[in-house]
Amino acid sequence: MRTALRVVAVVVTLVLPVIARAQTAKAPFTDHYAEVNGVRLHYVSVGQGPLVLFLHGYPSFWYQWKDQMLEMGRDHLAVGVDLRGYNLSSRPESVEAYKMPVLIEDVRQLAEKLAGKGKKFVLVGHDWGANIAWVFAMYHPDMLEKLIIINGAHPFISERELRENPAQRYASNYFFVFNKYLAPGEQPVDEKDTKESATRRANSGFVDAEVKSGRYTEEDRQAWIAAWSQPGSTTAGLNYYRANNRNPPFNDRHPASTIPRSWSAAEVTKGAKSTVIKLPTFVIWGLRDTAILSGHLSGLEKWVPDLRVKLYPEDTHWVMMEKAKPVAQDIRRFVTDEKSVPKESVHRPR
Repeated sequence: MRTALRVVAVVVTLVLPVIARAQTAKAPFTDHYAEVNGVRLHYVSVGQGPLVLFLHGYPSFWYQWKDQMLEMGRDHLAVGVDLRGYNLSSRPESVEAYKMPVLIEDVRQLAEKLAGKGKKFVLVGHDWGANIAWVFAMYHPDMLEKLIIINGAHPFISERELRENPAQRYASNYFFVFNKYLAPGEQPVDEKDTKESATRRANSGFVDAEVKSGRYTEEDRQAWIAAWSQPGSTTAGLNYYRANNRNPPFNDRHPASTIPRSWSAAEVTKGAKSTVIKLPTFVIWGLRDTAILSGHLSGLEKWVPDLRVKLYPEDTHWVMMEKAKPVAQDIRRFVTDEKSVPKESVHRPR
């Protein structure tokens, strides 16, 4: 009997810290749902205070921001939303339901619910979330205190790069595939969402890189598998590209004569109060991004006069995961005292 009790004690001693770590990882975050703009959006929050709203990109969900949310949640209400179509949010079937004005209205209504009508907030966006954030700042500058962009294409700079930069047109070839403008030999995206396909995705690419680096655990990988297993989520994510003609006018494999529509900054910003963003704006950029090349940093000051830029030379499109703590500290510093942030700086590991 004593031997059995000792075995139980040892097992409990070994298992409880693991359970505690898992609960600690989840405990600060609270799940919520909001009915806005005809859809049900899932979002996760931590902390209390002024709102900092985080918008993810493709093919992601709120979880990419967990480290930055924990940092800002110490004295702010940090919210990571699953954009429409993603993870636990509603997935409208119509392609038109993913047009830019609709996405902007989702954010406006959600922010009003969270911050209160007339209250300003800080907006943070990455990838497609950054596309939305840039345009939101043009539509509703009166709602924002500050804007933070991480590896996200400004609509007018992006149109220039897709039209004039051969390297960017080449890097953006996947846009054509997403939009079903297939060159000979190109295969369409598999849009079936299953546990098996999600597991394959999470065992390769950026999620697997995070696990192999030790920055993610297997528990983190499972969170992505669960999100990517949601039926219809791949098609919904691709509908952002399809609804907004997110592709170059041509490239070396796709002649202009085969491309009916391409990205138009004028189209996605139609109705904006001003296309010049006068808000304090902070752009954080992983220079090893192979999808959105660093040419997108050139000429930004024309469109964003109150601009600060932080470069991460060794990091990729997923810099908020690769350098989770430094990026969280960057965000905190800019939110609390933007004047202390240099106009341009470079992350240099100690």
